[in-house]
Order: sequence, then C-alpha cells, then structure tokens
Amino acid sequence: MIKTDILIIGAGPTGLFTVFEAGLLKLKCHLIDALPQPGGQCSELYPKKPIYDIPGFPEILAGDLTSNLLEQGKQFQPGFTLGERAETIEKQNDGSFIVTTNKGTQHHAPIIAIAGGLGSFEPRKPKLEHIEKYEDKGVNYFIKDPEVYRDKKVVIAGGGDSALDWSIFLADVASEVTLVHRRNEFRGALDSVEQVQELKWLNKINLITPAEITALHGENKIEGVSVTKDGETQTIEADAFIPLFGLSPKLGPIANWGLEIEKNAIKVDTLDYQTNIPGIYAIGDVNTYEGKLKLILCGFHEATLMCQSAYKRLNPGKKFVLKYTTVSGINGFDGSRKESPKAIVKAIV
Repeated sequence: MIKTDILIIGAGPTGLFTVFEAGLLKLKCHLIDALPQPGGQCSELYPKKPIYDIPGFPEILAGDLTSNLLEQGKQFQPGFTLGERAETIEKQNDGSFIVTTNKGTQHHAPIIAIAGGLGSFEPRKPKLEHIEKYEDKGVNYFIKDPEVYRDKKVVIAGGGDSALDWSIFLADVASEVTLVHRRNEFRGALDSVEQVQELKWLNKINLITPAEITALHGENKIEGVSVTKDGETQTIEADAFIPLFGLSPKLGPIANWGLEIEKNAIKVDTLDYQTNIPGIYAIGDVNTYEGKLKLILCGFHEATLMCQSAYKRLNPGKKFVLKYTTVSGINGFDGSRKESPKAIVKAIV
C-alpha cells in the first residue's frame, strides 16, 4: 500500500503545482492519473498549443508548462501512479482515506486533493465492429512505449497534435507508418503538419486523406485495416492500429464518492476548497463555486490555499508562519548567507 500525506487525484497542471506548494510545507504527495504520463490535457491533447495567461510567461507551450512544473516539484520527490483511475474510496476510523484504483493499487492518505480537471479521461474510440476484440492486441489508444512499434507496420488515425506528433516520431522507429485522416486539413500545429508532408514526400509516411478506417482484420491480433477513400476501399497490412481521436472527459467513479455534485463538478467552500467531506478537497476545473473561472491560474491559487488548510488539518495546534518565496540562492538581499537556499516557507511551532 502506498502511503503519503496528500493524495492528489489528477496529474494536470493544478495537481503538479500542488506538489510544490505542499513540499514547501514539508508535506509529501503522491499523484494518481488515468493517463500514462503527467500533464493532463496539456500533454495529451495539445502539447504544442501556446498558453498566454501564465504569469511571467508571455507565451509558453502546454507541453513546456508541464515539463517546468515537473522540474519545479522534483525536489520534493512526489510519487506517481499513472495509467490507473481512482475507483473507490474508504474512510478509515482515524479519518484518513484509502483510495483504490481500477487496477487494485491501494493508496492511504489523511488528505485527498481531487485535481482531476474535467474528470477522468477516456479515449474516444472509433465505431468499428469488433474493435474491443483487438484492444491490447494491436489496437491501442495511447502510446506508452514507442519501442513496442520498432520495425512494425503502424497505422495511425486522427488529425490532431497527438496523431501528427506520433506519426513523425514513429517514422524513425516503425518499418512503415500510415496516417489516415478524414479531412485534408489537420487540427495540429502548423510545423507538425509541414513535417508530416515532408516525410510523405520522402516516402517515410504514407499519408491518406480524406479517408477513414472502415474495418479491422486479423484472427487473434491486428493483421490489417480497411481504408475507404473516395468510395473505394483498400486493405493495408498492419501490426498495430492506433486511433488518436482525443479524450472524453468524465467525472467517472468520483461522482459516486458521496461528494456534493453540481453540473458535473464538485461543490467546494472557497475558504480552502474543501468539499462536503472533511479532508477531501477539490481544486482546478473539477470544482465549482460562485464566480468560478476555469483557468490554470485559478487552479494554482486554489492549490496554494488548499495546502495551507491541509497543513493545519495535519498539524493541529501548530502556529504557521508564511515566509515569502523570494530567496532561492545562498545569499539574501542584504548579502547575508542563508542556512537553507530552498527553505522558503517554514512552519514554526
């Protein structure tokens, strides 16, 4: 069983920033996310999308924001359970909680911070007959390890950043890459579209547009796919079919945890973003309250106040003194040497 001070459900920007704020208070964090990597929508849906409302960054790519947040929190050594969905929660006699994932991994913590964005993400699956039969047998909705496709014939379907980026990456890994999109225009970054076109001219990617995958073939695993273009259908040999149509957000099993829900979001007290269940907080896009704005910036603010409340809950009777996070080097503004360069917030008894 994994034990921690704060169990964060959701490893998007708000969840990742919580690691830093909790770490300043010397509270350990562990994160659960259904996606195979941290970053939430920023890393899965639009890693190359520019974001303009992060303080101090006139412009930053979503993927770079994720990388920066991971680097910022790395000093506090958070734990991760990725590729698993938080399924059930059980309150213990001492007021703590045990959260179990859909794969049976158990986590024990006195504080739960739900930072699940718009909820758990499930892949949008194409409507193809018997597709479930081939799942994990050639059909995958995420790419966890690109080396799995080394020297394989891969067919990717989709028109967004994920489909473009993985087609480009796998062009140097797979023996053959085919990208199928139902339109001639793509939704991804322009430079990615240009790279795909260039790889097509170099015969490193087989680009078929506008077209759709209409059937899957194989006895016990994927052996080929049918592609229909301009009313004509051809069968392409394939060892793997990867439909990358984005993710569908759902509140998921959390909706059954006894929390107060309003319009598919969790109601919280704006004092500290605690839910109707003491010890369970909800921060970021997953929560709702009067005046709520679904912005990453607001999630950062909510995470900060939540961590202060969590500290007080875990350390009743201790006096807390907040010190400014302005000293990161060994010297202060007066030139004096500081005892601990990164000790920028202290809880004083």
